[in-house]
Amino acid sequence: METPMLVRLGRWSGILAGLLIALPAMVETVTGETAATSFLLGLSPALAIPLLVALHLRQSHATGAFGAAAYTLNVVGLGLFGGAAFMLNMGLFYLDEPVVEELLQGPTKFALLGSAVVFTIGSVLFGTSMMRAKVHPRIPATAYIVTLPALALAARLPDTVLTSGLHIASGATLVWLAASLAPVPVLASRQSQPA
Repeated sequence: METPMLVRLGRWSGILAGLLIALPAMVETVTGETAATSFLLGLSPALAIPLLVALHLRQSHATGAFGAAAYTLNVVGLGLFGGAAFMLNMGLFYLDEPVVEELLQGPTKFALLGSAVVFTIGSVLFGTSMMRAKVHPRIPATAYIVTLPALALAARLPDTVLTSGLHIASGATLVWLAASLAPVPVLASRQSQPA
């Protein structure tokens, strides 16, 4: 059951999540990665969770068991990958490169890769459920299938114009999907209006 308050919170949280991905990436195209941009990027996945809940609530009547399974895998993947993004942007950013390389040689490497894989599969499946349900706009639903998995798989690549472009496209996708959750005004019928 869709509740207006959850959808409203998901909408604003999703807009903020998308902006916290796209705007720092725009800055990084000029300045490179900074402590401030890393901080903002580290927060964004947590803000995307309420958006994912609202998107699922809005379309759950049309997606059935596949949509529920896709949503579940995507939210678990977002939790895992969000934790990885938080660690990469808020923790590893401040360490010297040799220390980071040593940390990523052991089990941490496999944990990060596993979180990216679960998030990627969940994003593709949930994006597919959005496409099948035809409740959300088609362009950002399609972009969800492409940009978010690409962003997850590029997480450990060096910052380049390409990775910044992925961040910008992913952020724009989330903002568009979140904005599409705006309430649709319902016009009162003529019979219910006083004469």
